[in-house]
Amino acid sequence: MATDAFDGPVPAAAAPGQRVLDLLDKAIDIQGPLVRKNIARARQRNPEATPAQVIRSLERMYVSALTGTGAAVGGTAAAPGVGTGIALALSAGEIFSSLELSALFALSIAEVHGVPIDEVERRRTIVLGIMLGGSGSATITKVAERTGQHWGRQVVSKVPAETLRQINKILGRHFVTKYGTKQGIVVLGRVAPFGIGAVIGGAANAAMASLAVKAARHAFGPPPSEWS
Repeated sequence: MATDAFDGPVPAAAAPGQRVLDLLDKAIDIQGPLVRKNIARARQRNPEATPAQVIRSLERMYVSALTGTGAAVGGTAAAPGVGTGIALALSAGEIFSSLELSALFALSIAEVHGVPIDEVERRRTIVLGIMLGGSGSATITKVAERTGQHWGRQVVSKVPAETLRQINKILGRHFVTKYGTKQGIVVLGRVAPFGIGAVIGGAANAAMASLAVKAARHAFGPPPSEWS
């Protein structure tokens, strides 16, 4: 899909980084329409659940799913007859799945808080900001020239789209630096034999999920007392 937040020609040396951003955009595009279904799933056992209860359920679902995918792919290298090439291919696919899960989680939390997610630039800011944690929060509030504890509510819903595009360009570069390199190391670790890869993959994804959960709590603050 087109990535107008990261416009301009991409130098050959930057191509791997741009591919990471393209994958993230694709994940956001795919998962955006599924947000309300994800929230409905979180409310399945208790249709009368409060927003706070649903958010806790969304957090558990996200951490469990992300940790599970990392461990499952990491364990393939220990299986008889599975070569490194197959394990690497599976891990590359798992990275996209991780981005999808993270996008769905971030956008679902925003929806529960009543933050608009219909515009692509706002979706990018929410997902990038949450995945980057503290550095994402600092960038958003600095470029937007707004202060406040909870940027997800105070900034994203009020900042003009042009400013969000500037924010997303900076966040995109930070994202490539942080996750492009880190995921490359994790991918190699996941193909380690004898089940070591399962431990590495599961632990890396669990850490990533915990960071996103903490960042989402900081971004949006206390859950609303009732459904809007």
